[in-house]
Amino acid sequence: MAVNSREIMMKKVFEKLEIRMLSALASPVARVHKRLNLWFRDTAGGDARPVVFDIDDTIPELRAIDRAFPDIRSEFLNAAETVAVMPTYHELDPLQRSISATTPYDWRMFYLYAMGSVAKDNAGLCPKTIEALKRVPNLFQASFSVLDPGKSVPAHEGPYYGYLRYHLGVEVPTDDPPCIRIHDTFHTWREGGSVLFDDSWDHEVINKCSGRRVVLIVDVLRPMPTPQHLANRVFALVTRSFYGRRILQRLEKTAAAAV
Repeated sequence: MAVNSREIMMKKVFEKLEIRMLSALASPVARVHKRLNLWFRDTAGGDARPVVFDIDDTIPELRAIDRAFPDIRSEFLNAAETVAVMPTYHELDPLQRSISATTPYDWRMFYLYAMGSVAKDNAGLCPKTIEALKRVPNLFQASFSVLDPGKSVPAHEGPYYGYLRYHLGVEVPTDDPPCIRIHDTFHTWREGGSVLFDDSWDHEVINKCSGRRVVLIVDVLRPMPTPQHLANRVFALVTRSFYGRRILQRLEKTAAAAV
């Protein structure tokens, strides 16, 4: 018991150190991020920016993912049985602890793309899902988001105005299904149903169901005029090297430790 307590304590210490190191190293990137965020927020409409978007009018290529739903669901279910471990969100990204680890039960992530970097082992288990994702231009990130029964996510705001977020319901209980509140809009997930929204608005997940909830999350660079779009693409490349690859490194370490 004492050994386990020390291990837990050391893990928390290292997580805190990692967060501090990331914060220190991120200072120049953070300054650019702040300036771009102000620019992109104004471009999106400021406080009048939309909450939910019409997929066909905004990013119609996302319909390729809708159409691939049966294959996507099948691949996830098979992958979930195949992988030795599916890490929690905050194990892969310690900066998300405040939203991942502060309510009961677990929120797990099965990454396919982390800010443009490919999670090769996971992607190899989901070839048809990857094929559908490749049809979407300006793809930034993609993952299966897995909530344990009864796992809610507290209210928070996405950190970046440079992308829009798409959800596809992959596995959703029909008895008291969970829902997401985005600003003043509520969306209840259903299998095969999709929604496109602005993640920068305050949002939370309300989940009282007795079954697992799985959603495919796809982040796509926000459609903007050419100057903003080019700046957004460059910053996306920076975050891939600085941030996305670190997430995948933690994923690889977690998988190796489980073997």
